[in-house]
Amino acid sequence: MDATGVDVVIVGAGVAGLTTARALARTGFSVAVLEARERVGGRTLSQSLGGEVVDLGGQWVGPAQRHVLRLADELGLKRFPQYHHGTKVLDVRGALRTYRGQVPSLPLLSLLDLQRVIWKLDGLAKRVPRERPDAAPRAAEWDALTLEEWKQRHVPTWGARAALDIAARAIFAAEPSEVSFLHFLFYVHSNHGLMPLTTIEGGAQAERFTGGAQTLSLRLASELGTRVHLSTPVRAVLQDGDGVTVSTEDGRTWRARYAVVAVPPALAERLDFGATLPAGRRRAHADIPMGSVIKVVATYERAFWREAGFSGEAVSDTGPVRLCFDDCGADGHHPALVGFFLGETARAWTGRPPAERQRAALESFARFFGPQALKPTAVADLDWPAEPWSKGCYVGLPRPGVLSTIGDALRAPFGRVHWAGTETAIEGCGYIDGAVESGERAATELSARLATPGGLPVGGRAVSG
Repeated sequence: MDATGVDVVIVGAGVAGLTTARALARTGFSVAVLEARERVGGRTLSQSLGGEVVDLGGQWVGPAQRHVLRLADELGLKRFPQYHHGTKVLDVRGALRTYRGQVPSLPLLSLLDLQRVIWKLDGLAKRVPRERPDAAPRAAEWDALTLEEWKQRHVPTWGARAALDIAARAIFAAEPSEVSFLHFLFYVHSNHGLMPLTTIEGGAQAERFTGGAQTLSLRLASELGTRVHLSTPVRAVLQDGDGVTVSTEDGRTWRARYAVVAVPPALAERLDFGATLPAGRRRAHADIPMGSVIKVVATYERAFWREAGFSGEAVSDTGPVRLCFDDCGADGHHPALVGFFLGETARAWTGRPPAERQRAALESFARFFGPQALKPTAVADLDWPAEPWSKGCYVGLPRPGVLSTIGDALRAPFGRVHWAGTETAIEGCGYIDGAVESGERAATELSARLATPGGLPVGGRAVSG
């Protein structure tokens, strides 16, 4: 069988894979991007609801996310600020509380404890090297702990504990008992502190893309044209002394000098790599499962919550929706709310009929903002744990004991195979920014190797398989 010959085959047409491909193509190298889905965008998905585009996957960017902002500007994407004015809702211990600003409505002792905890965690996070978390001075000790265990030892007040639980679910789409404390600290350092992870103004939720976040991938794919192959699930990535052979489930084959695998570790586990992977990489594939989130968007005739003085923000430690935001379009048009089922709640609802999930989400919205929330004009949801080519969202989460033992396996090349994806990012890990950063890194690594004379034929010519 003949195989298509290129310099680099890239597995995955999410932001990371497409960023890698664009950078390499602009340098003059030939690439092929193979995507299992019938669309590009990976964990971003923008679709029409009620006549306007909404995001059912990743959607926010913040001012510190320099990689994605630079790329978006290059591609001519427009952004608008996330609405956050007005009263916020805190639903904890079965009681609704309201507040303004960034200080939740908690007892004074809990607020003082929470501020102390934030300072403590930010300080500890700076001691975890972003490039090598396993090199932190207490890496093994911290990795043996979950965030829940650390909280039980170091956070005495119920209010600060509740706030930390809510933040952990919102940030990781997982329970505090599932998050390695070492990974938590690395993640905080990778994203410039705990508060930027949880806030809108100046934080990671500051802005949204006009037309939806998937526009980033759609623009990248448009530049790449026929180099992107959809509905092409990869089965094997096999290498020899001369190059890499990538075969797909429908029997097609690509031959290349190098390959980039730009999918989460939990999906890379499906691939046949032939020769034995390094132990650290095998551990990463087996023990970095995805977070669990179901995202629900409801549109309305009017933004009744704004009219009542609410910002649309709500967090809760009970009920289906644990996190809620205003999801109106720019300038308030297309009134909408977006809610998240997170962690164990998402796992409890995954696979159930969409109408049931959507009704449950509307009831949560009504608890936060009033009975008008029960009368939407349209509703859509996305059950990310049920997505076969994602297996969850937002990001892969190393189980306790993993990050301190795998070394640099998430980024270290395996022979002619390189790795990209937000899980491999040093900066912006878990976000679209991290996906862009990882793609740029992978392209830089490969550009250096491709500059070495020799290797396979390039330029898209057919070669013997």
